[in-house]
Parts: sequence; C-alpha cells; structure tokens
Amino acid sequence: MHDSQVALPLALTTAQRVSNLYDLMDAAYDAPIIKAQSHALGHVPLIDWHTRRGGEKQEFAPHEGQRFKERTTVERVYARLKEEFGGRMIRVRGPAKVMTSLMFGIMALSADQILRLVSCP
Repeated sequence: MHDSQVALPLALTTAQRVSNLYDLMDAAYDAPIIKAQSHALGHVPLIDWHTRRGGEKQEFAPHEGQRFKERTTVERVYARLKEEFGGRMIRVRGPAKVMTSLMFGIMALSADQILRLVSCP
C-alpha cells in the first residue's frame, strides 16, 4: 500500500490529536482530494511539485519554502531510524510490540545524536 492511499484517514486522525497549520508532503500526495481535505481541516498543504512529470514547477512563497525545508530534517531522522536503528525490519508482531521496538530505536538514535552534539568541539 502506498502512503498516499492512507493520507486522508491519517490526516483526520492527526487533526484530532494535534493542532497543526501546514501539511508538508512530497509530489506523491499531489492529488486534488488530498489538497481539498487539507484545506477542509484548516491546513495549508505544502506539496513539493518539483518532481512532477511533465508539469511546471510551482515555487513556494518564501515563508512556505522555509517551512518545507523542515521536512528534510524529519526525513533524515526517519532514514537513520530505518537504516541504523532497526526500523526497517521489525521482527515482532502486534502494535504494542512494534511501537516498543520503534521507541527503543528512537531512544538509541536520540542518545547517539546527544553524544554527537557533546563531542563536537
């Protein structure tokens, strides 16, 4: 299943749990129904259009571009969690065990990042 197939239910669930103003997404989420849902929730959809096939690139406004840059930080954390801290291949079953396994990975990643910050001259 592709992420964009669960974008609408995930957006509704997230909106019930947290308040956010922007939805930062890559080009795979560039669909009218996803944009409409984002607007209906009172969010501003920031979708990266530079990878659209055959379409013209639409530039972000300067303040939107700055907000979209924050997405790369999150993507790097996810990549490290998957590549270096066991998030890619989880070998337990059940939501509670999966969450526990991922949270141990997050703890290890956080400790690693703190050690990097402390050891920098």
